[in-house]
Amino acid sequence: MYDDYHTNHIRVCDLVRKYRVSAPTIYKILHRGRQRDFSVHRSTNARFRTIQYGLKRLAKVERELEERLKKQAQRYNKQYPGEMAHFDTKRLPLLEGETPHAAREYLFIGIDDFSRELYAAIMPDKTQYSAEAFLKQMLEECPYTIETAYSDNGLEYRGNKDHAFRRLCAEHHIEQRFTKVRTPRTNGKAERVIRTLMQMWHRKTIFKHRAHRKVELIRFVNWYNTVKPHASLNNQTPLETLINYFYPTEL
Repeated sequence: MYDDYHTNHIRVCDLVRKYRVSAPTIYKILHRGRQRDFSVHRSTNARFRTIQYGLKRLAKVERELEERLKKQAQRYNKQYPGEMAHFDTKRLPLLEGETPHAAREYLFIGIDDFSRELYAAIMPDKTQYSAEAFLKQMLEECPYTIETAYSDNGLEYRGNKDHAFRRLCAEHHIEQRFTKVRTPRTNGKAERVIRTLMQMWHRKTIFKHRAHRKVELIRFVNWYNTVKPHASLNNQTPLETLINYFYPTEL
């Protein structure tokens, strides 16, 4: 390399490409050549002198794979209908023609962990009283007992003993569980169904007015529960899953 530089007048950039090393390495070798230092120098970088770096990298990849498998193993359905219902809330966009100062409406959803059966309603605000009204509606429509309500830490779901939603849960012996603080993603089933609602219902429908939006929501929920197959349910609908549970076919 030193001879190429001085005898053949090759540029440093050409030496970089030829020997596939960095420019600082080239300058370091040229400096040693000028000092007539042609002794063998071992690299001080452990990556290139030993397999230590490779082993550490392999161990890191294995740990990442183990963590990923653990997370996947935690993704399971409950054992029976009503064992756990996931709740969440979404502020709905304004409709075309509405002023920016118009009061927003809120989408409340509840989804059964076992069957993925969906319940939804549009409420005028995001308060404990709207959450209570939605739960009452869900309890009236739901054919099985809800044992656990799982939600984020929103004020519509969590509060003191006089909190409307909490009080209604207590009256019906529904245990409340909450996501970890600032980690709403752990309520993934509820968040996923809200994304589905917004993509397949709200964005694909032209609503004439707010009452029309409520009617279309009822239609979508009916389609979701009785027509749409779910990969997590072996491509069955929530209704089929519930029927197979309550009325199993004897072989």
